[in-house]
Amino acid sequence: MCRLLCVKNREPFDIGERLSHLADIAENSPEYQGHGWGCAYLVDGGWRVYRNIKPIWEDDLDQFGATTLLVGHARSAFRDENIVVENNMPFADDRYVFAFNGELRGVRIAAEGRIGAEKVFNYIKRFDKGDMAAAMRKGMDVIVRRTRYVRAMNMIIADRENVYVGSLHNEAPEYFRLRAREGGDGVTVSSETVAEGPEWRTIPNDTVEHFR
Repeated sequence: MCRLLCVKNREPFDIGERLSHLADIAENSPEYQGHGWGCAYLVDGGWRVYRNIKPIWEDDLDQFGATTLLVGHARSAFRDENIVVENNMPFADDRYVFAFNGELRGVRIAAEGRIGAEKVFNYIKRFDKGDMAAAMRKGMDVIVRRTRYVRAMNMIIADRENVYVGSLHNEAPEYFRLRAREGGDGVTVSSETVAEGPEWRTIPNDTVEHFR
């Protein structure tokens, strides 16, 4: 399954440096993470989205400049299907960007989307009444009830000021659990620990966390 990275900082940071960590994670993953990749980052108060069908470790990561908020995603396509750049994450609308890692078997939700992850994004937004953390929690609960088996369901939703992280897995905790590092001027959320710095912690299973 896919690999996730989100970095939020009060001061601008170099995007390429942080993406290099995601590239290392993806290239050395026990599951293939080379079905394309993408990132979304803030520039002048708005989202800029980049996607490429090549593996992240083969791309030029020095092209992006600096930002205060970055969401990155390296893709491992389910059953090696639907490998086109349009299916790369993060997905974005006028407000939110979304990245997903997991596997849902026998899911029954009615939502628009080319692939399952995009359907999950659109489905969760239905519950957003001004509190995305609550919407994510409610959406995840409903999806669990309407799915035969949830192998894992990790997601990151970010707007221009907030990051919302949902983490759920029913197997392979070392692989699926998300990690967070808070300290200094910001927070990093990642599929695996990256770089040195303040101590990393595991985001508890079956939780939603809100980082401001």
